Amino acid sequence: MTRDMLKKPRPILWSFRRCPYAMRARMAVLSAGLELELREIKLKEKPQAFLAASPSATVPNLQAGDLSLDESLDIMFWALGQNDPHGLLNMPDIGKTLIAQNDGPFKAALDHTKYAVRYPDLDPQSERRKASDFIQLLNTRLTENSFLTGDRPTLADIAIFPFVRQFAHIDRSWFDAQPWPYVILWLDGFLQSAEFQTAMTKIPTWEEDAPPYLFGQASQ
Repeated sequence: MTRDMLKKPRPILWSFRRCPYAMRARMAVLSAGLELELREIKLKEKPQAFLAASPSATVPNLQAGDLSLDESLDIMFWALGQNDPHGLLNMPDIGKTLIAQNDGPFKAALDHTKYAVRYPDLDPQSERRKASDFIQLLNTRLTENSFLTGDRPTLADIAIFPFVRQFAHIDRSWFDAQPWPYVILWLDGFLQSAEFQTAMTKIPTWEEDAPPYLFGQASQ
């Protein structure tokens, strides 16, 4: 048996650049210093290979040998479980609570605001107020510390900021005019970071015969 035969295949991360769930998965991969193959898809033209890989047909999806992960948080835990040089997994329990609030009521109110035409029975202004309550909660936490759970970033920050970004980008002028200066400072810190710039690099849409796009430690 040769060395090449023993070599494990490189993990594959199916992604869509603007999806906040995929963003946080890519950020975790970068933080972990891993290398994998990144496959960018179009959500309106999902390739058969992706549909075969993802039971839910949603991004992100990770394939690593026999492992297939369809949830962004699972992918984050997988990546940081391989290597966590910044200690992102070392966070207090409030971090888990904030992630649950973000992924549940906040994301629902965000969608009801951003895609109001899809929810004609809901008042978009009322939904925006619901989303704003969560932003105010984050701002209160950030008045005491630079990050959501203390003086350094943890999984909570990486998991939540892509969704705050999505909410802010509905109307950035309105967002910046609101009384949550610490959230704005926190968010912009991530948006201006080298890691986020790498995570948001535009790459060609995946095609069957195209050379693999390597993403992570070796591609930086």
